[in-house]
Amino acid sequence: MPRALREVVYVDGVRTAFGRAGPEGLFWRTRADDMAVKAVREVLRRVPDAPPERIGDVVLAATAQVGDQGLTLGRDVALLAGLPHTVPGMAVDRMCAGALTAVTVAAGEIALGAADLALAGGVEHMGHHPMGDEVDFNPRFVAERLVDESAAVMGRTAENLHDALPHLTREEADRYALRSQQRAARAWAEPDGVYARTVVPMSVFGDEGWRVAARDEHLRPDTTLEALAGLRTPFRAGGRVTA
Repeated sequence: MPRALREVVYVDGVRTAFGRAGPEGLFWRTRADDMAVKAVREVLRRVPDAPPERIGDVVLAATAQVGDQGLTLGRDVALLAGLPHTVPGMAVDRMCAGALTAVTVAAGEIALGAADLALAGGVEHMGHHPMGDEVDFNPRFVAERLVDESAAVMGRTAENLHDALPHLTREEADRYALRSQQRAARAWAEPDGVYARTVVPMSVFGDEGWRVAARDEHLRPDTTLEALAGLRTPFRAGGRVTA
């Protein structure tokens, strides 16, 4: 008989704040794996009925699996977070869909009965590891036209999408960006809103000493359509994709 799949239940989830990528960013001197450790510890604190020794796997994703987010990230973070040595872990990479894939992998293990509990997520410290950094693209990809060279640059990929879907105009994208900023500002303003529940504060060290990283740095709730319309298009002259 085929094995019956078990129901998979999402219990809880958190994230650290989003920081700028450069030296002025909140997490410039913070390791990527330490950010993941903070999230894992917070989830375990919130779910005391989930004994760490019963966790069957820790699945963490990273696109740039080098440096402070290299090695076997899930295993490393599990050990650094204080989970028992008997808890295994692994790393996955599906580029932008890495963390989503980590969740589906963990859910599949639970559904098949390979694990009762699992931790899943992802980390990307683009201040330490910019896109394409430390990557040696095989020249065949371009020489044999296996992929377009723009595939490695998300901004150029977005320009290609505008070409394929011309009804998604620059003006429509700007309106969407404005709504996103306004909605994010409202969400942060709610004392018990989604961001207050999911963003875990983290102590970080910088030029001014220790401080708490508790809010996303990139918010611009006061922006306007006029300001957005004036942004340059760095990925294509006369393009439609801006910051």
